[in-house]
Amino acid sequence: MRVLVLRALGLGDLLTAVPALRGLRAAFPRSEITLAAPAWLAGVVDRVEAVDRLLPTEELAPIDFVEPDLAVNLHGRGPQSLDRLRATAPGHVISHDERTWVPDRHEVLRWCDLLHRHGIRCDPHDFRLRPAGERTGAVVLHPGASTGARRWPAERYAAVARALGPDVVVTAGPGELDLARRITPDPFRGSLSELLDLVATARLVICGDTGVAHVATAYRTPSVLLFGPVSPRRWGPLRGPHRVLWHGRTGDTFAAEADPGLLEITVDEVLDATGDVLCESESSGRATSV
Repeated sequence: MRVLVLRALGLGDLLTAVPALRGLRAAFPRSEITLAAPAWLAGVVDRVEAVDRLLPTEELAPIDFVEPDLAVNLHGRGPQSLDRLRATAPGHVISHDERTWVPDRHEVLRWCDLLHRHGIRCDPHDFRLRPAGERTGAVVLHPGASTGARRWPAERYAAVARALGPDVVVTAGPGELDLARRITPDPFRGSLSELLDLVATARLVICGDTGVAHVATAYRTPSVLLFGPVSPRRWGPLRGPHRVLWHGRTGDTFAAEADPGLLEITVDEVLDATGDVLCESESSGRATSV
């Protein structure tokens, strides 16, 4: 049996779909599961250990696949994503539609719900990725995000970095080097796989609502997550050694400037949350990135 799954989005989007992908793997252990997703996520897909093949596919681009036995739409509710899957002439399709789509549902639960309706069991807490090693003393600060609305000001990250001392590592994604250099003259500029290893083994991660936050969730790395303008009830961690800071305001996630609710989060709040989550994680004795 050949299973085709569409999730042609970003890093955080892929990681929130891990429980669904692992549910598919458990339901179809002998089937070939192909994931249509961007090529740059190959190193992440390998760590999920639930997919046999990555089919490089950009968002809403044609899918180079013919006649899968089952096509699973983990991309959206359509019609564009559903049309792309139907163009492959699948034997059967699993997808949300207007009747089953719940706008405010948590992103992890949304895809587990979809598979549950079709008799495929998923554990929404199963984010297991291939282990990356022992914990280090690094405190990762990731100031970037895909939109300005979700970027807490660099000068506030710089104040946090000064307070936390020499163990701080500031990371930069594509196009974010100038932003990171406003915090430190020598930010981390490794590959995506190296970034995942750094986050997976870090002592703590501080960042906004972005892909790095989901890496911390997947590896149970203690984190302080700064939310705005989207509610953490939709994209935050379901559980784990994390502290979410959010002032209860929603707004335009595609705005160029930092969301007003995000700006209400202060440096002192972040430092207080940092102390709390480190105390809890250290008392529990977490030593690996499993």
